[in-house]
Amino acid sequence: MDRQGLDRASNGMETEAQGVLDEPRLIEETGVAARVAHVAQPVLSGLGYRLVRVKLSAQAGVTVQIMAERPDGSMNLNDCEIVSAALSPVLDVEEPVKRAYRLEISSPGIDRPLVRVSDFRRAFAREARIEMTTGVSGRKRFRGFVGEVEGEGRSAVLTLDRRDAKPGEAIKAVLLLREIAEARLILSEALIRQSLRAAKASQGQDASMEDEAGAAPGAPAEPRRGPGRFAPGALKAKPIPPAGVRPSFKQSEPNQAKPARPHRSGAASPQTGDRDGSQRQ
Repeated sequence: MDRQGLDRASNGMETEAQGVLDEPRLIEETGVAARVAHVAQPVLSGLGYRLVRVKLSAQAGVTVQIMAERPDGSMNLNDCEIVSAALSPVLDVEEPVKRAYRLEISSPGIDRPLVRVSDFRRAFAREARIEMTTGVSGRKRFRGFVGEVEGEGRSAVLTLDRRDAKPGEAIKAVLLLREIAEARLILSEALIRQSLRAAKASQGQDASMEDEAGAAPGAPAEPRRGPGRFAPGALKAKPIPPAGVRPSFKQSEPNQAKPARPHRSGAASPQTGDRDGSQRQ
């Protein structure tokens, strides 16, 4: 293939990859979580990742969990470290959360939420639990195996092979994706086996790429992990801001116990994945 042909092929792959990153989510957040998502989305896209969900919880004071993934659905510890280092200073500047919080970057997990049309297509034949915003044949909650997805974007329609059908009810449910309020895969032995096979294949590809790039022997397999941002009362170390940005930082509450050595986000002790298979920062 000549140089022009290689350039056209490269441009085509870049356009396709960008199209995958720009695929809109059909299920989005509200309130403070929506503000966090608005800030996180462009940062993740610029790094080559996709936002899955943002969740706020009262764990350790306030925890902001951001689920992200590569376009192929994978997300390892190194990816979490990259996202945390880039996103933490931006959140400090924009301040979508008006109080101290702990930042947690994670993969979607094995029993992942389904938020895009491509998520439902990738989940074909897997069992899921779905909740609708409006009733379908008198029901809002469904459980069954993900079937074919017809159409694109907000007009896409999913066929679900129901496992919760009662006598006299239709075994198949036809659901409009834009009317889904929540959808998540159900954790099962079959799903765990599939995820382990996919993770092994992904690790093999990563190792092959490192060999081709001449990775230094003896390099650590994973970076050190950190707890994200600290909970209220803890001394928060200043992250490194982007060039030209001068963020302001909140002061910790008086008379609170402070750690002897504050750590910047992403520089604490290593952690492993959760029991559900998700990787967390």
